[in-house]
Amino acid sequence: MGLGDAVDGRVFHVKLPGHDAMARRVDEHLVPTRILLPRRVVDRPLRQVAKRLLMAILVLAATVLIVWLDRTGYHDAADGSVDLLDAVYYSTVTLSTTGYGDITPYSDSARLTNVLLVTPLRVLFLIILVGTTLEVLTERTREDFRLNRWRTNLRDHTVVVGFGTKGRSAIQTLCATGLKKEQIVIVDPATKVIESANAEGFVGVVGDATRSDVLLRAEIQKARQIIIATQRDDTAVLVTLTARQLNRGAKIVAAVREEENAPLLRQSGADAVITSASAAGRLLGLSVLSPSAGTVMEDLIQQGTGLDLVERPVIKAEVGKSVRETDDLVVSVLRGHRLIGYDDPAAGPLQLTDRLITIVRVSGGTPPLNTPRQQEV
Repeated sequence: MGLGDAVDGRVFHVKLPGHDAMARRVDEHLVPTRILLPRRVVDRPLRQVAKRLLMAILVLAATVLIVWLDRTGYHDAADGSVDLLDAVYYSTVTLSTTGYGDITPYSDSARLTNVLLVTPLRVLFLIILVGTTLEVLTERTREDFRLNRWRTNLRDHTVVVGFGTKGRSAIQTLCATGLKKEQIVIVDPATKVIESANAEGFVGVVGDATRSDVLLRAEIQKARQIIIATQRDDTAVLVTLTARQLNRGAKIVAAVREEENAPLLRQSGADAVITSASAAGRLLGLSVLSPSAGTVMEDLIQQGTGLDLVERPVIKAEVGKSVRETDDLVVSVLRGHRLIGYDDPAAGPLQLTDRLITIVRVSGGTPPLNTPRQQEV
């Protein structure tokens, strides 16, 4: 899809921002598509190898000490006696299971020591040497098992395209309302960004979200809601088109920089479009005209503290009442697919199937008790 293409018979032109330093420009052919699951913090590979090497040296040193202390029970085919160098040599070839036979234990004590001490040390030495190799060989099997189990259990999840400032803020809001991290999948073309998401406990897919195979790896066909928070408006349009094609029933919320691109996002399949530049500009203007009003709006935007704007169902005790008779400050009433303002006479009396958009006060980051986890933000 180009910058000026037809959608449902209407031609739209995507207005692009200038040279945005914050936009990540990644060649889709150079980005390997893969899924990264959160994992426990482990030592870096070099540190693991260093630990194994140190253990191997300690085992070798212990074997040399054992042979040296019982050197009179060994026979060297070359000169008959065993010195320190011979003890090191014998320990090395013994632990590596080479065993040339030029130095052999002939006394009962030396042979008993080989059976009870040297042989277990040989086994331990081999385990240390092959441990790294075995770990590498089994790592892929474990990852495949985790991926298959993850795909099987994942459904009705949330896919977030873009883990920048907007994507992070959206995820924080979702988590504050009770959505588990396991129900969020992040898609981003930058490997370091996905690794950062993994460190926070989220599953990530590395790849270009405008490609259907990348979104399918995020199991987007089973997602309940999709958040598109890309850095560029044209990318958001392409992702929206692809996502809507793969999932007809999911709720898609997209962010754009330029307000004139919002109609194109809606025509592409987005259920809601947030204009970030215009919203920030209006908040700036409001803060200039009324700093107190700007503070209240900023408080409403920040989820989990102070005042929060939430959506909740009507409880039985509120059925038949007007919006002013509820305990919360009702802003709007959602009746079916119709959004009714609080001052509209049609808003009352409240019905059991209604949902209320309310302003509530929360403290300590705890979501309101009457706010269900499944609310759509």
